[in-house]
Amino acid sequence: MNAETSSEVEIPAASEPGIADVGGAGRPTWSDRFTRHRHRYAYSGMVIALLLLWFSVTPSLLPRGPLFQGIVSGASAAMGYGIGVFGAWLAGYMMSRTDPWPSPGRRWWTCLGGVAVIGTAAMLYWFSRWQNEIRDLMGVEHLSWTAYPVTAAVALVVFGVLMSLGQAWGRSVSWLVGKLNRIAPPRISATIAATLVMALTVFILNGVVARYSMQWLNSSFAAANDETVADSAPPTSSLRSGGPDSLVTWDSLGREGRLFVSSGPSTEQLTAFNGRQALAPIRVFAGLKSAPTIRRTAELAARELERAGGLRRSTIAIGSTTGSGWLNKATVDSLEYMTDGDVATVSMQYSYLPSWLSFLVDRERARQAGRALFEAVWERVSAIGEAERPRIVVFGESLGSFAGESAFGTIPSIAARTDGAFFVGPTFSNGLWQDATRDRDPGSPQRLPVYENGRQARFVADTADLGRPRTAWGDSRIVYLQHASDPITWWSPDLALTKPDWLREERGADVVGSTRWIPLVTFLQVSADMAVSVGVPDGHGHNYRAAIPYIWAEILRPPGWDDAKTQALVPLLSRD
Repeated sequence: MNAETSSEVEIPAASEPGIADVGGAGRPTWSDRFTRHRHRYAYSGMVIALLLLWFSVTPSLLPRGPLFQGIVSGASAAMGYGIGVFGAWLAGYMMSRTDPWPSPGRRWWTCLGGVAVIGTAAMLYWFSRWQNEIRDLMGVEHLSWTAYPVTAAVALVVFGVLMSLGQAWGRSVSWLVGKLNRIAPPRISATIAATLVMALTVFILNGVVARYSMQWLNSSFAAANDETVADSAPPTSSLRSGGPDSLVTWDSLGREGRLFVSSGPSTEQLTAFNGRQALAPIRVFAGLKSAPTIRRTAELAARELERAGGLRRSTIAIGSTTGSGWLNKATVDSLEYMTDGDVATVSMQYSYLPSWLSFLVDRERARQAGRALFEAVWERVSAIGEAERPRIVVFGESLGSFAGESAFGTIPSIAARTDGAFFVGPTFSNGLWQDATRDRDPGSPQRLPVYENGRQARFVADTADLGRPRTAWGDSRIVYLQHASDPITWWSPDLALTKPDWLREERGADVVGSTRWIPLVTFLQVSADMAVSVGVPDGHGHNYRAAIPYIWAEILRPPGWDDAKTQALVPLLSRD
């Protein structure tokens, strides 16, 4: 027996004071076995860690830089290590082994090291090729040589931190097993200990870490909400919230609300573009500080719309924001150009947090805000005679699309209660989007479904898809704009263990064919993609701009409007 092996084998039952000897003299306790397994089966953990490390560099939806690739690789390796160690321990436990598995000798470790070096070099080569393929597809610069050592360093740090946390968790279980062995059989002790430590972990994460983290985040983003962008100033027109006679103050609008009401095309710009006299568009907004509750904020926004004369415009656009109150400027500006300014846009804020954080923790507030705002506006519009009633369109992007569709129970109810709807970059939480995608017509792919032959709703990745299918489209038109490479749309907890249809079917136009589903790893990859989803050019990921006016033109069908005018409008639009 070599020195490496002998140093790990004989651990006397009494080597840890206070641990009772259960089952007779010299027989190891379950605490001793757990401690031995944590070390002895590190080889099995490293084998699986290496496999998941290699898988982590395979392509996903978007290009990954060294930071996020390092995080994905380190987390994948740590997860693989845990799976390998737990799998080996579980096998011994189920077989009721009283002796540990034979420990691999130095030769096995040397062999594993050689395989690791050769395999990692090969995977880095393929990683470079895959990244170049994605980057060329999306028009993004290639990675420099410095990205590779940075990726390795980040992966090592992440792996080390997660390994330390996992080992601390394992030691806690081992210690508790030793204490429980005094009063309970070993198997019961092991089960109870693992359950208690897991429950305590969940309690700490949810009750302590999450609570204080959210308090800090809310405080931080509330301070950002009070900031004023350099380009924004209090309006001088009564047609804008925060201006003369407004029911809401400029300061209460929040950072995004102030930017929204102080931007947009002027009457002169609209007149020059369309060649006829335009009206000054109405923009109203209620911030999180404008009223104490979501319902009262929505009611205030509706009253502000009425005060500004929005009910007398030909079109009312109800926009659902992301958490902090952000609206895509291209969406609102397009509406105003296509209606000659004869439109009133109303919106509200429901959170201080940015979209991705609101998506995780504020979805219920988003749902309530979407419902409350639509119902408050609809109550006023429905009181107007049908002949004089303005048309209503609803829109939202990302979490705003979730909020916007929350006011309706089905796709037909959107068509019945509005004159059109436009939802951009929907999330996996969008109930109506999920229902329509699940119940799509046979033969249509998940990434671009056809729902009920496209009579009311259509799903598009670019403007060419608006004519798909070639059937009659109703007067109230509903459009979901979703890129095949948008991780906000395709992320789901199910990705961890279930292969989605969009990876079973033919890949989308901006997703490389070498993208494959790998259990657990794909979930981590797409999660990392979400963090950089707007850092790619327009038309990819979660970056939407140029297609927006084309879709509004199909929904609104403005008199005298054609593709030439849409093409001329696109350069005038920006997302922020």
